[in-house]
Amino acid sequence: MNRQPQIALLPDRRLHLQDGPIDLIIGADGSDVDIRTAYRAATERFTGLLDELCAELPELREAATPDHCALRGVVARRMHAAVAPFAEETFITPMAAVAGAVAEAVLAAMLGAAKLTRAYVNNGGDIALHLQDAATFSVGLMDRPDAGGVLRRMILRADDAIGGVATSGRHGRSFSLGIADAVTVLARTAAQADAAATVIGNAVDLPNHPAVLRCPACELQPDSDLGHRLVTREVGRLCDAEIAAALAAGERCAQSLLAAGLVDGAVLQLSGGLRVVGARSIEIERRPQLRAAAA
Repeated sequence: MNRQPQIALLPDRRLHLQDGPIDLIIGADGSDVDIRTAYRAATERFTGLLDELCAELPELREAATPDHCALRGVVARRMHAAVAPFAEETFITPMAAVAGAVAEAVLAAMLGAAKLTRAYVNNGGDIALHLQDAATFSVGLMDRPDAGGVLRRMILRADDAIGGVATSGRHGRSFSLGIADAVTVLARTAAQADAAATVIGNAVDLPNHPAVLRCPACELQPDSDLGHRLVTREVGRLCDAEIAAALAAGERCAQSLLAAGLVDGAVLQLSGGLRVVGARSIEIERRPQLRAAAA
């Protein structure tokens, strides 16, 4: 039986949908009729989506294979498709793309039901995005996902053809194998961005460094899809050269994904250090007073 999500229309006309661990903030620009229609479609698609994923949760927590998918659900298969390009060279499960894939599915339902000039579905910072004509979208770049302030902002426009924005790092909701404070990725879809942010975040690292404290993921979360793999818990003081080395490792990974067409850009942050890969035409401003994560 389908679960019934919590539904609320916020004072600023955004829609809030929540069911278990999935928490969406949804915005849309268009006529009043189209916005109401889009929100209704979002709610209908969201209802039961968690149950759909839970039905295949054991399989979603298994290592993905690059050329075979036995998953049945539409969102589950989208998750697998997003991680499959990385599966041959690294351990990754479809769960690495769950937030982006959920956001993408809800946005697709909205766009299939209504004509909107701008629409977004923000799933805990992983965002599925639609921009048309002169519409823009401002993404806050924080130095770490759990921070309150926004250090910079990135302005996306319809011509950029960015459909997904995702952020990963050791301070985020999921465990990380790397030490990045935050890695924000731009891609054609939200699921792609989500998976790539995980991979690049893992690559920002200093293996075996004494200042990095790690422990098995299963000790922190018994059912983690990472099992006994070591995840980062604390990072001590690093010198400038060590910060640069870790960021350079992540940058090499991001550049390879950019060359393969898997990402359109990435911003990597660690201990005050910053690297930008691709997306050179996208406006990035330093805005120390901003506090919203996206608008």
